[in-house]
Amino acid sequence: MESFFLGYQAFTAKPDEMLARRGLSRVHHRILFFIASYPDLSVKELLGYLGVSKQALNTPLRQLLEMHLVESLTAEDDKRKRMLRFTAEGAKLEQALRREQVRLLQRAFDETGEQAVEGWLAVNQALALDRGRG
Repeated sequence: MESFFLGYQAFTAKPDEMLARRGLSRVHHRILFFIASYPDLSVKELLGYLGVSKQALNTPLRQLLEMHLVESLTAEDDKRKRMLRFTAEGAKLEQALRREQVRLLQRAFDETGEQAVEGWLAVNQALALDRGRG
């Protein structure tokens, strides 16, 4: 457990620092991550990925909108549906955060070898499946 905790701490340290300089936090990073993963993500879909209430999402999402990192557009097929996407500045920030984490993972993968990487991926996939079982 300690290795997992310390590894996660290392994985998030640089992005947390980059976000803090903008007055943002890890919750903002999670929002940015899912918007990057699913362009034109609806607010409802984002709530599902994050596993949070509308109230919990309201403030950090509003901050990202006000900072012009994310924009909210009306869906063409349903005017009640709001679609989220990056502004140019938001995409640039998310790519910088991702680049730091990829660099750290690549270094660890290079040091541990392919078999360790396959094991790490298998453990993460099992954890993701367990999340779905809730």
